Amino acid sequence: MAVPAGTKKKEAPSEPFKRALGLAVRAIAGDEQVQVNYAPGKPELDGKNVQLPEPSRVPTAKEIAVIRGWADSFALTAAAHDVKLHSRLAPEAGPARVVFEAVERARVEALGTNRMPGMATNLTAKIEDQYGHGRFADLTDRSEAPIEDALSLIVRERLTGLKPPQNAQALVDLWRPWIEDRCEKTLQRMQDVAQDQASFGRLMRDVLKALDLSEELGEGQEEDDGAENEDQPDSGESDSQEDGDDSDSQEQPSDDQRADGEEGETTDSEDGETDQFDADAEGDEMADTREPWRPNTNVLDNPEAYGYQVYNRTFDEEVAAEDLSTPDELERLRSFLDKELRNLSSAVSRLANKLQRKLLAQQNRAWDFDLEEGMLDVRRLPRIIIDPMFPLSFKRERETDFRDTVVTLLIDNSGSMRGRPIMVAACCADILARTLERCGVKVEILGFTTRAWKGGQSREAWLAAGKPANPGRLNDLRHVVYKTADAPWRRTKRSLALMMREGLLKENIDGEALAWAHNRLLVRSEQRKILMMISDGAPVDDSTLSVNSGCYLERHLRQVIEEIETRSPVELIAIGIGHDVTRYYQRAVTITDPSELAGAMTDQLVELFDENVDSRAPARAAKPSAQARRRFH
Repeated sequence: MAVPAGTKKKEAPSEPFKRALGLAVRAIAGDEQVQVNYAPGKPELDGKNVQLPEPSRVPTAKEIAVIRGWADSFALTAAAHDVKLHSRLAPEAGPARVVFEAVERARVEALGTNRMPGMATNLTAKIEDQYGHGRFADLTDRSEAPIEDALSLIVRERLTGLKPPQNAQALVDLWRPWIEDRCEKTLQRMQDVAQDQASFGRLMRDVLKALDLSEELGEGQEEDDGAENEDQPDSGESDSQEDGDDSDSQEQPSDDQRADGEEGETTDSEDGETDQFDADAEGDEMADTREPWRPNTNVLDNPEAYGYQVYNRTFDEEVAAEDLSTPDELERLRSFLDKELRNLSSAVSRLANKLQRKLLAQQNRAWDFDLEEGMLDVRRLPRIIIDPMFPLSFKRERETDFRDTVVTLLIDNSGSMRGRPIMVAACCADILARTLERCGVKVEILGFTTRAWKGGQSREAWLAAGKPANPGRLNDLRHVVYKTADAPWRRTKRSLALMMREGLLKENIDGEALAWAHNRLLVRSEQRKILMMISDGAPVDDSTLSVNSGCYLERHLRQVIEEIETRSPVELIAIGIGHDVTRYYQRAVTITDPSELAGAMTDQLVELFDENVDSRAPARAAKPSAQARRRFH
């Protein structure tokens, strides 16, 4: 039967649920500005934007409870969590910050659990779903159990009385005796200050110190600790007096001792002694503020200093793509890739042309007119005839502001990319390499995988050595160079087809691959360096994860990303295929269908080059006035 004109289309059964949930989030948060969106990927709260998982068309009762649990958690965070206070109290980075934030989430959720039974049910469903994967159900070694999960569940149990989920009980049991032995009294005090974020945060910092994580507290935070704990007895005043009596006997005086000692001794001691004391104090102060365990280094140069070990690098390889195959096989793979390119050419080429127009427009030549010196402007000859002394009759070519640029495409060559994802990635890399080359932008194409499944020769060497504890990364890396930045596309087009080879794709260790690609970029002479990571998941290597903690590779990846994003001149962007990479990278986009890869890559590059144009706004702002002068004359 025909639907009458003007009749509304029937909405999905999940739409009323989504509308009601949005209203509930704003009501709990007490803020009408909070916006609730639904999308695939990890739930998250960004400012006043809440992203929840997209429910099924007809969601089950369990799915509804889990989504409600995430919504309640974010709403409680918006209502009971002060971001500025959290930023001041939390450690700067590293495992200590991860633990601090996990416990803060437990505190916020406990407030709602204790007040509203319905919310307690939703939050419990969310937590049970988080541990539903079962990886922590049979743990026997603390090195494989994340302490942040264990401590947050212990704090949740103390604040609400709710036991940990069954799948996480073994995780909690491994850590509970050690944690409670070190900070039982502090944990008991948390129950009395759960309503006060500041007091709770200061107690949490005491817990971090008791758990030997205090080194990661920032310098300012340590000082704040001292200010907040003035009521506790310490040696500040007495040490100051002793410092005044015998300053030479103190090898490393505290800040309070220095201040009191200098003030007391200036009037009583000789000038030479005072100068010597000041010099010693300044030297000690510099020694205190320096990080003795990792001076002048970073995780890219010395990962061992940051807790990432490699058992054996002997079997790692960096190899050119043409060395992994015969010319005949590469020719056959290239023919197959060309067939796939014909199927994608219409969509991908249109996007590539858009990028090309954007880049060429930025590189157009420009002239400045009405100058007092330069090349004679022939269009101003009548002006010279009328008045030979008229000065503004010259022009000069303006140098282009487009910076010399190199782009590295780092492509995940893991087994999960097999099939359509790797085919689309190869096609997009091929077309973008040609496009950027026509625009004068150099492109390097790299891939990363392992030489073998489940360890290879590194694991064999480890087994032969008697399985020493904590071996670190336990597989043989294979880093593939498909195209160097200086090689033209026509010489390397066959090498790009190697991605289509079935036996190439194995496991992926993203952190070391990202550091490798970054270091290759750093030695380039170009002014602007862009690194684009294309991946479909978190780092996975069964051999490494079987003998280390479950987050061993992921933690190293986060450290590498933070180092590049905060301290490197390289601009890092990431594209996740069917996997949410926004939880790792500041600038990232996630796509659900490999066919969207071309658009995502092009849009990210266009956005980057648009930012390059925006940085030249003052130079462009002067152009209209020059045009106006030309029209006037």
